[in-house]
Amino acid sequence: EGPAAKAGDTVGADYVGVSQSSGVEFDSSWERGEPIVFELGAGMVIPGWDQGIECMRVGGRRLLTIPAELAYGPAGSPPDIAPNDTLVFAVDLREIQ
Repeated sequence: EGPAAKAGDTVGADYVGVSQSSGVEFDSSWERGEPIVFELGAGMVIPGWDQGIECMRVGGRRLLTIPAELAYGPAGSPPDIAPNDTLVFAVDLREIQ
């Protein structure tokens, strides 16, 4: 229930990210104890996040499987994310501002 996240909204989300190729967890807001907060659609996160979180509602959870071209591409993000790696995120939307 409630409004759906749209471009221009500031959203807060908790997540865990895993490399599909290695199965290794590379990032977790839960471990840091602080959600990520960003403006949806503003390019502040990888494109797969901007696309995957759009239309989510507060309290919703999504499993995002993001291909390399919508993540870090051929460069990867060493040392944790290999070139052309598909990333998998479990995301809980906490707030829409």
